[in-house]
Amino acid sequence: MLALTDHDTIAGLSEARRRSEELGIRFIPGVEIEIAWEPGEFHLLALGLTKLNDEFQEALANLAQMREDRNLKILDQMKELGVEADYGEIQKLAEGKVVGRPHFATLLVQRGIVKNRQQAFSRYLAKGKPFYAPKGALELSEALRLIKATGAVAVLAHPLSLYVAWGKLPQVVEELKSQGLDGLEAWHPTAKVRNCQRLELLGKSLGLLVTAGSDFHGASRPDRRLGRTAGDREIEDRYAEGIPGSSTESTS
Repeated sequence: MLALTDHDTIAGLSEARRRSEELGIRFIPGVEIEIAWEPGEFHLLALGLTKLNDEFQEALANLAQMREDRNLKILDQMKELGVEADYGEIQKLAEGKVVGRPHFATLLVQRGIVKNRQQAFSRYLAKGKPFYAPKGALELSEALRLIKATGAVAVLAHPLSLYVAWGKLPQVVEELKSQGLDGLEAWHPTAKVRNCQRLELLGKSLGLLVTAGSDFHGASRPDRRLGRTAGDREIEDRYAEGIPGSSTESTS
């Protein structure tokens, strides 16, 4: 089973579906959407897209344009602090994929400004750092409305990124459920196993779908493996229960 959830784009879904069918893999079409949130980051997964419509695709196109605007702002901020680069250079590093902060991080490593990409984020690209620029985002209510219209379920990705204290998290997630949230991604490779177990219990106690992800990013993140999550644990089939298209039936 494979779910593809690129940020703010569904451009890869057709190819991923075709290859999955060729290889006998059940495919779950999805997308990851940026939601307006402070002080942390709120990423909302739409899993099981079955009825794509013009309004949904237009919203993603707007997010993509806002991402492009953000990239150009990051580039301007870099130039202001003496790091000269042109956007074509950044696009080349992206190799035809959607340009994002990881590609700026790669540039900083290549220039010898930082030792690695993690340092690039902690010193320059993370929220509050010199080269940070906020991403375009949707309001939660709008994103949920759009996702529901596609037949997909809405799942809160890596909940700890919300930067909500554990004591307040149950109340926050319960409020999100009341607004239409269907599930939460309890298992993520960057989280500690005990925290994932805690999130799974929270999700079950609130009657939410509980999912697990590898957040696989290809060669750029060799620490993440397909089919594996926190603690290098294998992702079990049960974490796909309730997701449209995740059963043994056809996903076409």
